[in-house]
Amino acid sequence: MSTRRDFVSGLALSAAGLALATPLRFAVAAGGALPAAGALQARAIPSSGERLPVIGMGSSGSFEVGSDAAARDPLREVLRRFFAAGATLIDTAPGYGPAEGVIGDLLEELGLRQQTFLATKIGASGREAGLAQFERSLRLLKTDKVELLQVHSLQDWRTQYPLIEELKAQGKTRYTGLTHFVDSGHDELAEVVRAVKPDFLQVNYSVISRNAEARVFPLAQELGVAVLVNRAFEDGKLFARVQGKTLPSWAAEAGIGSWAQAFLKFALSHPAVTAVIPATGRPERQSDQLLAGHGPTLSQAQRQSLIELFG
Repeated sequence: MSTRRDFVSGLALSAAGLALATPLRFAVAAGGALPAAGALQARAIPSSGERLPVIGMGSSGSFEVGSDAAARDPLREVLRRFFAAGATLIDTAPGYGPAEGVIGDLLEELGLRQQTFLATKIGASGREAGLAQFERSLRLLKTDKVELLQVHSLQDWRTQYPLIEELKAQGKTRYTGLTHFVDSGHDELAEVVRAVKPDFLQVNYSVISRNAEARVFPLAQELGVAVLVNRAFEDGKLFARVQGKTLPSWAAEAGIGSWAQAFLKFALSHPAVTAVIPATGRPERQSDQLLAGHGPTLSQAQRQSLIELFG
């Protein structure tokens, strides 16, 4: 079965993260000094009540840099800004090349593992293969447990989800999850969510890809399942479509200072969404996009305005 990494391989990813309700001040970014900010927004995980930052950080593409020291340098700063803002949620997977190893090394080097809500996935066929893959993930991530363990793109979910439940009972993960990354997988995702009721589901959603609204989001709300959104920028394609365009006239009143913030706020404005997990390897984008965790949620009229922009 194809994975999200297969789908986005070769694309330049943009992104960022933000976080838990913690006071913060941002450092000066490439574009100039960013304004002081108050508490970041956080939302409750329905199954536990634990609060999670509304924007986390993915790692597909951005953290697939291997051991090259020069390539890792900007990632250190990306992580510093992420955690300085109070952010915690980092999502990765064995299918993202060397990303797990890079994350493990940098979190250990920076002393940040204890602050991290760490999520990874099992994308294998067969119980033994799934267990071996997870044990390898723990070694690469330099940890003995993760906060969230997900079935990657529903691969062999009938085997892997019960395994994840066993690992949860053993204290190897605190939450269970299921993921997908394309609209064509939404119906199956909804069926499996209905069958097993995980703690989390992860799904693609953006201003131009709103299929999750039809079935996946209502089901998550009905069953009390937390929702992580991937591909909120359509793997960077949304930025090409707004190149040279000015932000909507209402952007400032919504606390929006960039298109990245607009796209993240759009995803977050759906009431089913718990957090968005874009990926970035560029510190200046991290600083910009962290600001999407402040200010009001978009109104229905503002959401419609963005939808019509791409109509």
